[in-house]
Amino acid sequence: MALHTKILLGLVVGAALGITINLLTGGTAGTEQFVSSVTEPIGRVWLNALIMVVIPLIVSTLSVGIAGLGSLKRLGRIGVVAMLSFLSLTALSTMLGLAAVNLLKPGEGLEPSVTERLMETYQGDSDAMGLAEGAFGIDLFVRIVPRNPVQAAANGEMLAVIFFALMLGIGLTIVGRENAQPLLNFLESLGHVTIAIIGLVMKVAPLGVACLIFSVTARFGFEILFNLVKYIVTVVGSLTIFFVVGYSLILWFVARRNPVEFMKRARVVILTGFSTSSSNATLPTTMRVAREELGISDAVAGFVLPLGATMNMNGTALFEGVTVLFIAQVFGVDLSLGSQLIVILMSVVTAIGVAGVPGGSIPLLMMVLGIVGVPVEGIAIVLGVDRILDMCRTTLNVGGDLVTAAVVDRFENGRRGPTSTIPE
Repeated sequence: MALHTKILLGLVVGAALGITINLLTGGTAGTEQFVSSVTEPIGRVWLNALIMVVIPLIVSTLSVGIAGLGSLKRLGRIGVVAMLSFLSLTALSTMLGLAAVNLLKPGEGLEPSVTERLMETYQGDSDAMGLAEGAFGIDLFVRIVPRNPVQAAANGEMLAVIFFALMLGIGLTIVGRENAQPLLNFLESLGHVTIAIIGLVMKVAPLGVACLIFSVTARFGFEILFNLVKYIVTVVGSLTIFFVVGYSLILWFVARRNPVEFMKRARVVILTGFSTSSSNATLPTTMRVAREELGISDAVAGFVLPLGATMNMNGTALFEGVTVLFIAQVFGVDLSLGSQLIVILMSVVTAIGVAGVPGGSIPLLMMVLGIVGVPVEGIAIVLGVDRILDMCRTTLNVGGDLVTAAVVDRFENGRRGPTSTIPE
């Protein structure tokens, strides 16, 4: 049985058992004792195992990713246009997702008593990586730059850790390849080991998810599951809107290509990305289609597409933003405008560092939850349906790689390719 099937089964079994216990006992002291002594500790051990790898994952993936870019001067105009396109698309997709959550409010609608109990039960455990009340503004700007990065990591100051990782990557590009290579080798090895640990932890994800969702539903009943359906509709709807409307507008006005013809020629890439849930696994197909079907130059395709498979995660960033706000709504955590801006920034940055393995985005998503003070236990609500959402967001990711390649090709070579029917 595939891992994602086991996780979904764990969600279903845990939720069914929890709801049954809640209906039979009405959340009595005996139920609370069992949850707090058995299922919740098991679930939290699994969560802690994922949180454990966040620091090494961020330091290794972000620093190596930045170092892999080299200097923008060396990359030239292709690198500048590609990076601007990546960052712009990722930020726009995240903002669309947050707008959809604020409009539809899929996490709201619970009984006030349920929301209050959720906050009382879990809010106290969400402060480790969170920001203090009123920390936005100058104080936050100062705290981003750590005096001691090791102490910042120990204290869970994730913004400072991310800043250090970015500076480390920039430093590696400055000192030259020969001097940087020993540290690069270490960081690359650390990244591989961290991903291997994530793989081990995810093997017991069905048990962890079952225990966490059982703990929530045994305490609070089945109401939360209705919100889960609204959450799925919000994520898939936002991804679809950005794919159909956002990419079409960029292709038409920026790349000067016919969006319908473009997507028709790229359909094999879209289907491959949807079925594999992996930008890396789709990359060979993406490069072939870009060159043979879309008429993108070898130089642009050879640079933009491999880089995009690692860094251009529009769908992942949108998913992270929607998920953070959804879980915040479920737990009754009111995120201010400043907090939502942090969510946008963190979704863009962490999407770059997402490991290309099943469950690779989960530790970073939990980090974003912790940064804005949302209980990380809420991740159990969405993990069971993550597989279908992963397929959908990967479709947006690989589509964004092709759109960016078309934009760069337009600016670099002045070409519109065989999909263009738009006059100058």
